[in-house]
Amino acid sequence: MTDAINFTEDYTGKRARVYGEERAILVAVARSVGQGEDSLRELESLAATAGLTVVAVIAQTRFRPDPATVIGKGKVEEVATAARALDADVIVIDRELTPGQGRNLEERTGCKVIDRTQLILDIFAQHAATKEARLQVELAQLRYLLPRLRGWGEALTRIGGGIGTRGPGETKLALDRKKITRRIHTIERRLEKAGSERETRRARRTRGDIPRIAIVGYTNSGKSTLLNRLCTADLKVEDKLFATLTTAVRRGELASGRIGLFIDTVGFIRDLPHHLIPAFSSTLEAAAAADLILHVTDAASPNRDAEYRAVRATLADQVFHGETDVPPILNVWNKIDLLSPATAPPADGVAISALNGAGLAGLRARMCTLLDQSRTQVRLFIPYRALTLFHRLVGTGGSIDYQPTGIETCIALSPAALAQLRDAGARILTATSDREQ
Repeated sequence: MTDAINFTEDYTGKRARVYGEERAILVAVARSVGQGEDSLRELESLAATAGLTVVAVIAQTRFRPDPATVIGKGKVEEVATAARALDADVIVIDRELTPGQGRNLEERTGCKVIDRTQLILDIFAQHAATKEARLQVELAQLRYLLPRLRGWGEALTRIGGGIGTRGPGETKLALDRKKITRRIHTIERRLEKAGSERETRRARRTRGDIPRIAIVGYTNSGKSTLLNRLCTADLKVEDKLFATLTTAVRRGELASGRIGLFIDTVGFIRDLPHHLIPAFSSTLEAAAAADLILHVTDAASPNRDAEYRAVRATLADQVFHGETDVPPILNVWNKIDLLSPATAPPADGVAISALNGAGLAGLRARMCTLLDQSRTQVRLFIPYRALTLFHRLVGTGGSIDYQPTGIETCIALSPAALAQLRDAGARILTATSDREQ
């Protein structure tokens, strides 16, 4: 554990995070009744993933949140009474609180109060498996805690002094802020280096013409299960939010022997806290550099439409930034095995069950169709001396006819790959486009 985390634990104690087995009251504030129910349903899933025991859920409909406590005065009293009666350890608010709102709620309820961002950060901290993921989570936690140190315990406001301080007038709070700031700068430098290394690895993978397919979607929509099906992989799969926190790349078959690189990504969530955007950097980069994006949606989710819109909004705002030159996006409606017979998935896309494999043949065919839109279908003669380049560019390729001096194959190639092969001695025998002759 880092020094930064140690000292924040020392001075903020249990206020800084959530712990498994704590008894929690969940509170949601929404403009409409239906919206509040959806928020609470997702908040319950987040709490379960974090290991909290939910003892009560409370919703309030307010057109405008109270600036001091988010919920109204009467509702604050209701929450405080419930916390005492149910022996609750923590109150979880389904929105991001300002430092002042958090302090006011704690003073009036006599209970620890955390917000949705803190809960998600704790889940990320539990699930981060790689060094880079742990650094990204720690950075998000420290950036979140920095403006919230004021008033978190008397130790933060004691006057410092003596050797090692800048003077008798500097408070312990100021010293600790400096320590957090130094740790933030250290992590930023390490992540910058990790990003450069990741870019080098990606460039090495993309030198060939093997298409890259990014699998994106709302958290717990079945992305890792789909990748396991397509690539005969063994990625960890759990019925939890944010079970995947790092991108994973696997080779898989598209159709007719063609190979693709499938990239599993971190699941998105509605109202993604801005503190967490750096933790999604590898996912956002993978989507931006993909030749095709599979947008996986849980077709059986009661919040299907809202989850679909949340992912599309994140892609538009955080990945493509309003650009028009984006890769094709194929809607994949997953978990059709959980739909009732009277319910049909949307028609715009492919309906599948990644769990039992239903619809995967149709998905592979649609992927090939979309990938081939920017490629030229050719029958190509490749001399044996160019076979190494051919396999590096396209993998196994399609059907191959062996000739005395080379091979003939029918395949769809990008203009760049076709040019490389022609430079190496390949000849186009037939093509769907005369301009390639």
